[in-house]
Amino acid sequence: MTVVNEILKQMVSITKPQEKFLSTLFATIPVVRGRVNFLNLSRYADYAEKTFRRQFQKEFDFLDFNLRLSRSAIASTSTQLIGQDTSFIPKSGKHTYGLDKFFNTCAGRAQRGLEVSLLSLIDVDRNTAYALSVQQTPPTLKENETRIDFYLRHLREARPRLPPQVNYGVFDGYFAKRKFVSGVCSLNLHLISKLRVDARLRYLYEGAQKQRGRRRCFDARVNFDDLKRFERVGEVEPGLDLYTALLNHISLGRNIRVVVVVNRKEKEKPRLAVLFATDTELSANNIFRFYKARFQLEFLFRDAKQFTGLCDGQARDAKALDFQFNAALTTVNLAKLEAQGQHLSNDPIVFSLASWKQRYFNEQFLEVIISRLALEPKMIKNHPQYDYLRSYGAIAA
Repeated sequence: MTVVNEILKQMVSITKPQEKFLSTLFATIPVVRGRVNFLNLSRYADYAEKTFRRQFQKEFDFLDFNLRLSRSAIASTSTQLIGQDTSFIPKSGKHTYGLDKFFNTCAGRAQRGLEVSLLSLIDVDRNTAYALSVQQTPPTLKENETRIDFYLRHLREARPRLPPQVNYGVFDGYFAKRKFVSGVCSLNLHLISKLRVDARLRYLYEGAQKQRGRRRCFDARVNFDDLKRFERVGEVEPGLDLYTALLNHISLGRNIRVVVVVNRKEKEKPRLAVLFATDTELSANNIFRFYKARFQLEFLFRDAKQFTGLCDGQARDAKALDFQFNAALTTVNLAKLEAQGQHLSNDPIVFSLASWKQRYFNEQFLEVIISRLALEPKMIKNHPQYDYLRSYGAIAA
């Protein structure tokens, strides 16, 4: 928790009681066994259940906290991207804020519950991501406003505070809509996303022009079953070939750099994925590499749902829900940062939050034993078997 205390002391907008509470909260969430709710948190900390409820109502600038944390985690020379994605949160209750029908990827259909929009900073070189800000999708929007407008507003609010080296944003195929693409480009960001295989694309005309009349700009429609007019980049991974071309997207109303990823791992049934970037000068290898790094956002959602209580809270009003969602994902960031600090080799980091959660619980349980039995802490912690007890039951990742 040293990093937490250092960051909180730099943030002048919080009070001493809130600083103390947040230090305790981020140390308690990974320790909790079972659901991470107000009642269960009070069993592992010195705060009562009512204190947790009251503190969750207070405002805290999680974006500022996570940006400061990311500076410790990501080298300034690393390639950094901003990523945005949404996730369905199962929730019920007559008075829960934000209940509406949202698409649930696991069920493959829209269900009643909550939805959150997550902005993350992606470290491409280390192939990992750190959550920056979570906002809950509102159930009702202003007149003539869509959910795409809400996602854009979330990104627009965070854009001025992002590191200056962030020039690209990665988004899944849902965001490949004209309003969103134009909105991202207006923020001085280039967008990288995915297209449907039946997207309306056409080649740029490169032949001779007539002496009179309007210049011809476009050629035939693109058929992805025939990639003869695409430039073959080569095999980027075993069984994965890249093809690229500069094309015009009719619906987006702009020229884009398209990369077709042909998967030949199953020779009898080759598959393909169509990626694109609004930066027409970006290389095909980088488009593939950047979009592949986007999947790290899915790991953030997975770890937060399974281990830090993203879906477990008892809160119902907007402020407490917002605090809960952000606290859950910030705790994942802190565990990642600690894992990175203890990683001494040059090999890629293998991060298992299940193992770290077990270690956190063991450490606190040992502290309780030392305190309750009035043992000498230095003698116990210097014992050769202390590290074994600290990692007892951890999964070897």
